[in-house]
Amino acid sequence: VQLQAFGGGLVQAGGFLRLSCAASGRPSRSYVMGWFRQAPGKERKFVAAITWSGGRTVYADSVKGRFTISRDNAKNTVYLQMNSLEPEDTAAYYCALDLSGLVVRDSSSEYDYWGQGTQVTVSS
Repeated sequence: VQLQAFGGGLVQAGGFLRLSCAASGRPSRSYVMGWFRQAPGKERKFVAAITWSGGRTVYADSVKGRFTISRDNAKNTVYLQMNSLEPEDTAAYYCALDLSGLVVRDSSSEYDYWGQGTQVTVSS
């Protein structure tokens, strides 16, 4: 399985971006997709995740109400719509795949595959 994330960029505070992550060679069973982010000198942190059906989504408190995760299984793609961006959202964003299937987990150690990261920079 390979994950490729794209859509990052430079945006002013209050602006928006939409990240995408395409999975190739996906596993034959259901899987959870998640987004994490890592700022320079800091640990990687959970942002959001979604089950295969899309019926369950989980968000970090810091992004609730501003970010929306969704997925298109026909395209093997997960999205992260980021609105009302703040300078504190500046980080490299990584998509990840968890083979567990049904449980949305927020620990990076639970995820099996990772994309290469896409940089999001929010200026004040």
